[in-house]
Amino acid sequence: MPSQRPSLARRRASRALVSAAAATVLALTAAACGPSDDEAAGGDKPSASAAQQGDTTLKLPKGLTLKDLDKWKGGAWKKWDKEQWLREARDFINPIIEGHWKPGSMKDAHSNDKTLKDAPGTAPGGIGQGDQGVTDPEPRPVQAKEVGKPYRQNAAPVGKVFFDSPQGHMVCSATVVKDPAHPGKSNMVWTAGHCVHAGKSGGWYRNIAFVPSYNDKGLPAAQVNTAPVQDVAPYGVWWADWAQTSTQWITQGAETGGAGAPYDFSVLHVKPERGTGKSLEETVGTALAVDFNAPQVKSIRTMGAWGYPAAPPYNGQMMYDCVDKPGRLSLDSTQPTMYRIGCTMTGGSSGGGWFAPGPDGKAVLVSNTSIGPSDSRWLAGPHLGPEAKGVYDAISRKFAATR
Repeated sequence: MPSQRPSLARRRASRALVSAAAATVLALTAAACGPSDDEAAGGDKPSASAAQQGDTTLKLPKGLTLKDLDKWKGGAWKKWDKEQWLREARDFINPIIEGHWKPGSMKDAHSNDKTLKDAPGTAPGGIGQGDQGVTDPEPRPVQAKEVGKPYRQNAAPVGKVFFDSPQGHMVCSATVVKDPAHPGKSNMVWTAGHCVHAGKSGGWYRNIAFVPSYNDKGLPAAQVNTAPVQDVAPYGVWWADWAQTSTQWITQGAETGGAGAPYDFSVLHVKPERGTGKSLEETVGTALAVDFNAPQVKSIRTMGAWGYPAAPPYNGQMMYDCVDKPGRLSLDSTQPTMYRIGCTMTGGSSGGGWFAPGPDGKAVLVSNTSIGPSDSRWLAGPHLGPEAKGVYDAISRKFAATR
């Protein structure tokens, strides 16, 4: 069990990411400061929506009109008729409804859990074997630790994704990531596929918005409702104007069990509810690079997961992290093997970024929280390969012409 946790710190400070064997510096910049709980496209090609790259004008899904859009904003989004629930990659639509996400509605959002009753048994393998199809022994639980406050100084790119589902206001965790098309000015956010799309049984969730450094000062739940907005959403509310996930998640994903989990990732492109002329990365002060070529598990000494656990014994108002040496979890020998670490974080942490030292020693995003057992002994996240890169690159290209 590591003796210290990785820190996402301001540029004037850095902390060590420590494992039992070695220490690696993990440093990020977060110089910007600013003023809304409880718990899906694949192969090696991007999703169907990738074909729309470069075109960022608002296009309504087939059969919808501007009048329908006005009705949507007026409350029609609350209708969840399964026959009309938009589910295809090209059908994503998420107009801003100003004031929808307030401190109270954020606090009362529920976690969108994806649980696995039992992990497969340990697959045979030796030291020289690769990761594919291998499941390592279950890790020992690692107690989640509170992240230092204020969050904007210690984990500025981490935040919460809020959305509406047929069950009401819901919440996940997410991370600001770099945009190759806009260096230093990214508006891209990484989370889990099940935080934006219901998978095989449904469609796109609605009113999806990202709040970086949520509850920056770590206020108790009882104070969040009446707290100044700048304390709850220090960098404002950022609405997704596009989202993509894997074809595998859309066609296979399920709320329980492991179906779709190896492809349970999503990328959002966001814009502020109230614009300042600055990008998300400029506003927050930092963004993480995404590593789609992480080495085999045996070469990774330590990995950390960040998020806002919301199911008991947590309440979704505080940010936590877990750091552990990763193991392997194979749910299907024909699909990518997942990472697994010991961690006691519960629902609400879904979608939160997993970070590891990159080649230069700086933190990079290598996965996101996808599944865990109902008794919260461990977490598992997808290995980000060509499918994930296809989704990421497609969103970057789609908005490459914007400023």
